[in-house]
Amino acid sequence: MAMASIARRKATAVFSSSSKHPFKYSWIASSRGFASGSEENDVVVIGGGPGGYVAAIKAAQLGLKTTCIEKRGTLGGTCLNVGCIPSKEIHPIPKQVDCTCLVVILGSPNPVWALLHSSHMYHEAKHSFASHGVKVGSVEVDVPAMMAQKDKAVVNLTKGIEGLLKKNKVNYVKGYGKFLSPSEISVDTIEGGNTVVKGKNIIIATGSDVKSLPGITIDEERIVSSTGALALKEIPKKLIVIGAGYIGLEMGSVWGRLGSEVTVVEFAPDIVPTMDGEIRKQFQRSLEKQKMKFMLKTKVVSVDTTGNGVKLTLEPAAGGDQTTLEADVVLVSAGRIPFTAGLQLDKIGVETDKAGRILVNQRFATNVPGVYAIGDVIPGPMLAHKAEEDGVACVEYIAGKEGHVDYDLVPGVCYTHPEVASVGRTEEQLKTLGVDYRVGKFPFLANSRAKAIDDAEGLVKILADKETDRILGVHIMSPNAGELIHEAVLALQYGASSEDIARTCHAHPTMSEALKEAAMATYDKAIHI
Repeated sequence: MAMASIARRKATAVFSSSSKHPFKYSWIASSRGFASGSEENDVVVIGGGPGGYVAAIKAAQLGLKTTCIEKRGTLGGTCLNVGCIPSKEIHPIPKQVDCTCLVVILGSPNPVWALLHSSHMYHEAKHSFASHGVKVGSVEVDVPAMMAQKDKAVVNLTKGIEGLLKKNKVNYVKGYGKFLSPSEISVDTIEGGNTVVKGKNIIIATGSDVKSLPGITIDEERIVSSTGALALKEIPKKLIVIGAGYIGLEMGSVWGRLGSEVTVVEFAPDIVPTMDGEIRKQFQRSLEKQKMKFMLKTKVVSVDTTGNGVKLTLEPAAGGDQTTLEADVVLVSAGRIPFTAGLQLDKIGVETDKAGRILVNQRFATNVPGVYAIGDVIPGPMLAHKAEEDGVACVEYIAGKEGHVDYDLVPGVCYTHPEVASVGRTEEQLKTLGVDYRVGKFPFLANSRAKAIDDAEGLVKILADKETDRILGVHIMSPNAGELIHEAVLALQYGASSEDIARTCHAHPTMSEALKEAAMATYDKAIHI
């Protein structure tokens, strides 16, 4: 607790040292009074996704009278309803998704997780059980049952969040909110009425929406976004994924495990360009062993849906002869964009950048006094856990306390199998910055727990400052890498050296020992290789 307090007192910025920001305000929003009308709320949060509902709960915990407005009618945002949780399971989703609170955040329930887990269980039963002495008969996929399990998970989790708002005495308004003034929000309720919610401080937490591509119309049937990919009624024989980022590879992995022939088309020369180069190459090889095909440096010229399937016309990114590729379903996974439609930001003068992101200062304050923004609508990683941290820090600033989010230390995870997780700098970034560093690596093939469970693909890679041994980056490819990475996040948060981790006792046999061994290899020598 003492260390956390020190860290928060020392924190002076939300963004990384390389970030630039146009606003520097001397005023403190928590000192503002109500502009007019009844003094009902200290804080009003627009959006009930991972950033929004967390901000609302934290505000209430700090003694601030709080209202949370959510258009969807169910809390949790994109992550819970049509994102992270369902995909990491499988449920029918309406074609038209309510987008008031689309926040892609991993900290709250997410449909993707449900689907990834269900498809992995099927794949294991079909391909791995026999080698462990577990004999089963014919293994089949029951898509409706899989979807129902995902549906159940989502419903239970959304109800749980609503219970948390009630427990913390947060007023919950179901409807679409838009600004009347910097302190007044008009809400068209889902019941068909209208109400005006007033507050001293308004937090915009409306998240993000799917980024479309020119000439491609998403119908959520044959050409789908990640939302539609979670609601397919049957397993497509052929699936094309446009975009080799985290979401595209996760969804491609899901349907590939269930039997689809998956081809990933990517304009860039590499998959997941933000990933450490060495890890990325091993990751791609792993996916290719799972029969996922890649067409890199490839541009989508046009899409034809006049036939029974979908026909894509492709050409090299640098130009050249065109080719065609056919599939039953095409998943467009070209990224996400901030969702601020209908908020009437222009009416109150909130400034945005060219990408549509709301500009905020170090306290998450916009250029309009009393109006804040967090999560996917502002610069920074579009991740659920980042939005949650934004929400907590923003409310702490409003309450007159100190908040702290270090965007350089937000972990990223690709929830395929094996998973890939990372925090801090990549080797390529360190070379660009001219930093002298040491590298320590340890393969899971030499980890006893991984070998015992016959799941030893991957490695841990640690990058540390050559002179001080301070850890600069950690990259893990392994089963449950998303769980293993948090020891590294904590180490970077408190400026630990690789020797610090190496001299910390790790239980045996565990996958975590690979991190210890990689740390030993960084400052000295590993034992078990």
